[in-house]
Amino acid sequence: MPEVIFPVDQSKPFREQQLVGHNRWHPDIPAVATVKSGDSFRVESKEWFDGTIVNSDDANDIRDCDLTMVHQLSGPFAVEGAQPGDLLVVDILDVGPVPQQTGPVAGQGWGYTGIFAKDNGGGFLTDWFPDAYKAIWDFTGQKATSRHVPGVEFTGLIHPGLMGTAPSADLLAKWNHREAQLIATDPDRVPPLALPPLPSNAVLGSLTGADYERAAAEAARTAPPRENGGNQDIKNLSKGSRIFYPVFVDGANLSLGDLHFSQGDGEITFCGAIEMGGYIDLRVEIIKGGMETYGVTTNPIFMPGIVEPRYSEFLTFVGFSVDRNGTQHYLDTTLAYQNACLNAIEYLSKFGWTKEQAYLILGAAPVEGRMSGVVDVPNSCATLYIPTAIFDIDVRPSSTPPQRIDRGQCAVSN
Repeated sequence: MPEVIFPVDQSKPFREQQLVGHNRWHPDIPAVATVKSGDSFRVESKEWFDGTIVNSDDANDIRDCDLTMVHQLSGPFAVEGAQPGDLLVVDILDVGPVPQQTGPVAGQGWGYTGIFAKDNGGGFLTDWFPDAYKAIWDFTGQKATSRHVPGVEFTGLIHPGLMGTAPSADLLAKWNHREAQLIATDPDRVPPLALPPLPSNAVLGSLTGADYERAAAEAARTAPPRENGGNQDIKNLSKGSRIFYPVFVDGANLSLGDLHFSQGDGEITFCGAIEMGGYIDLRVEIIKGGMETYGVTTNPIFMPGIVEPRYSEFLTFVGFSVDRNGTQHYLDTTLAYQNACLNAIEYLSKFGWTKEQAYLILGAAPVEGRMSGVVDVPNSCATLYIPTAIFDIDVRPSSTPPQRIDRGQCAVSN
């Protein structure tokens, strides 16, 4: 096992750890450890809500969760010799849940998926699912099952939802400026168009006093992906993957967190993956001047690993860029993917799963989302591929009506 350079006591809150990470992006957050190019090391991580989501049969914790606290990031880790303009090469050697078999912490044999309430973050389909729901998933080896979504079992593809390098001061200012401009177009929107800097609940490593106050007022929230990587939520960024991150500050200052046991493409419920705490083993290298050499200046690139669930048969749903009121939109791929998801949810509900359960399935199971046509005006075409083997019944259309089984309901808020 590689040396653990960021240990986590899963029983303690994020702020009380031996090494304190951060939950905002800022170039002045000090590195907690320094590694060399070529080093391999292990990083432990808390789940993104710091243990405040519990293994229960109600979704009150999802309804009441405080978005100002996320994400709980391990790091930053400086890489000796890394300079702005370089590329940081990160190999994911291994990644997994908290090693204990059972326990009270997400990752110790279980994880969770949540549908966030519209007035508290929402999700991809929040206009159709405005309330809070939850499913607890139990881990058996690489398999996940849920008492809240019975009749479904699938192999997880474990991955970090969030990993990235620190922004420079100029890049941070650019983020804040463009996101503030977007918010100004509809400042009262629910859910909001973007999340501005917010000092409340900001954790900035070892920064204190005036340095903390200044950084907390500027630091960017970790919710969206940006040029540094960040919260990309790419399910195929798993064991065996190699990622090439742009470097914007001396040392690169790599951070990570938000580990997922499994996820469908898009993480469509917002808390759509199976969230957990765990560990990740990494190896790092530097490509000097790599940003200019390879033109990697506005986003990371990566090579996916070859470890993934092997499903061979899929039921595929199609969506176009026409909204549910019948209004035509021009090549709107987001709308097309929403429609593909809604079509799948409607279909699965014919077999006895509630629409909330079906929504949770699409967020947590390794479904595949694809842009299938983006040139044929006016309709963009998006497709959603669901592995048929994850269900305990045959869900393919046939001359026999759907086998409808009462699956109960997922955890709801009250």
